[in-house]
Amino acid sequence: METFNEDPKPGRLVLPLVLIGMIATTYTFINRIASDNELNITQVVEEVIDDSEPEVVIEDTTTTTTTTLPSEVVSYLEEISSERIQSIDLANKVLQANDNWDNENVSYQEAKDEFASFIDDAAEFVLIVSDPGPPSTFAGLVKSHEELKSLAELIYADSQELLAGLTSSDTGERRASALESFNNNIDEFQKKIEEIVATNTSN
Repeated sequence: METFNEDPKPGRLVLPLVLIGMIATTYTFINRIASDNELNITQVVEEVIDDSEPEVVIEDTTTTTTTTLPSEVVSYLEEISSERIQSIDLANKVLQANDNWDNENVSYQEAKDEFASFIDDAAEFVLIVSDPGPPSTFAGLVKSHEELKSLAELIYADSQELLAGLTSSDTGERRASALESFNNNIDEFQKKIEEIVATNTSN
């Protein structure tokens, strides 16, 4: 009489046993390796470093100061600034004429006429500097303006001396001395204007 296997799939009972055996063998193998090599199995914790820069808050401590000058003072400062430019133009013309004469680029009569014209220019310059002047209520400006007028008068005198030096019988010493004085007075005139403007526009 034949014997029949009641389980149509006999392998399904064997497979779980095989898996259990494999797991047990693997666990035993790993523990043995760890013990033989004295390995410490530790959990690795990854440290996250925040490399972002902290936000810096800059406090704005800037203050703005506005100074309003009276309109008559502003007008005066503009006036003397214009006179400074005129003094530069006059100085350039005088220096050019003197160089032309020294380098013999012009005749004696041409040089004489040109030097004579500088006297007229300087006389007109004195009138321009004298009036209208600063507002009378500002004593400091009035005092400084008197110095400008004195320097303008000296520039006028230098222009006269330049012509006298040109027509002199010497070898040019008088003219050279007059030119040096002219340059110094022009320079002082311009510096004084710069000082007045700076004093009244600072702060």
